[in-house]
Amino acid sequence: MTNASQTTRVRRSEQETTEQEDESTHDRVSCPECSGQLVADDEHGETVCADCGLVVAEDSVDRGPEWRAFDASEKNEKSRVGAPTTNTMHDKGLSTNIDWRNKDAYGNSLGSRQREKMQRLRKWNERFRTRDSKERNLKQALGEIDRMASAVGLPTNVRETASVIYRRALEEDLLPGRSIEGVSTACVYAAARQAGVPRSLDEIADVSRVEKNEIARTYRYVVRELGLEVQPADPESYVPRFASGLDLSDESEHRARSLLKNAKEKGVHSGKSPVGLAAAAVYAAALLTNEKTTQAAVSEVADISEVTIRNRYHELLEAEDSIGLA
Repeated sequence: MTNASQTTRVRRSEQETTEQEDESTHDRVSCPECSGQLVADDEHGETVCADCGLVVAEDSVDRGPEWRAFDASEKNEKSRVGAPTTNTMHDKGLSTNIDWRNKDAYGNSLGSRQREKMQRLRKWNERFRTRDSKERNLKQALGEIDRMASAVGLPTNVRETASVIYRRALEEDLLPGRSIEGVSTACVYAAARQAGVPRSLDEIADVSRVEKNEIARTYRYVVRELGLEVQPADPESYVPRFASGLDLSDESEHRARSLLKNAKEKGVHSGKSPVGLAAAAVYAAALLTNEKTTQAAVSEVADISEVTIRNRYHELLEAEDSIGLA
């Protein structure tokens, strides 16, 4: 009987505690006078009833910044948080950077002893940032990725993707026997194709420090080993860049896309270089819309031979004529 009475007493006390918590919670979310909705006034640090205006709580803690800003630029200047983490840096941007200039925060030159001190700090900071061979490898590769992506005009999201692909290759030990430059170049090429802003192998090879054949071989190896889903390059994705480089109108660009769509319907694109087809379509569209351009100009912009442009040009026009006759 004693155990039963104790159990009943415990259950009763738990029920009373729960009812008290429910009442306190209800008091916090509704007005104690009229049961109206409570609104937090952050500007004055008060909690006020929206119906009767009763001030339920005051002097609440302001968890915002202690400074004020009146526009977005001023807010960014006063903010003390750093940049978001990024995969394009080997330490994801979480380490300290010491400026190479020997000046203080006011722009004044440092004294000789201070300069020596800063030089020592830079040296040790650099040592701590790359503590092992893997981090040194990653630092060099990500620097190469950023350099090549800038040279061929790739956006930030492609650089992030290329950095992630290289990190995966490094984690899965795909680098032994291959150069850092070769793998990083292959990652840039794969990331550009995945993002739908492809660059030709010749364009990538022009800004890389390795040969074209090695880039192609390493690219196939990385895609196979990492199981990357890379769709075949669409010739239409090259058209806007080529048309922009030749200062062609929107009408010519639209006409070039139409020529490529007709070529796909007739199967002309099968087994052909997408860069060559896009260059030929741009050249043909410029002629059809009476805009002045030459095969040499298209060849320079697309980085492809004039012979290829002539061959693909005739094939595209034949496909257009056959569809028109049908």
